[in-house]
Amino acid sequence: MPICFYCKKEYDIHRGLTFILADGTIKHLCSSKCRKNMHMKRRKVRWISKKKK
Repeated sequence: MPICFYCKKEYDIHRGLTFILADGTIKHLCSSKCRKNMHMKRRKVRWISKKKK
């Protein structure tokens, strides 16, 4: 099971997104919410910090 690059949550393979950068690095994302926040370069989001605690 891959781990989301943004929120560090484990998810099923068939439910997530795989984001491949131009330099060849692969980033697994659990949802489009994580993808959008990653593109906006947000790091301290309240819904991420609640899951880590």
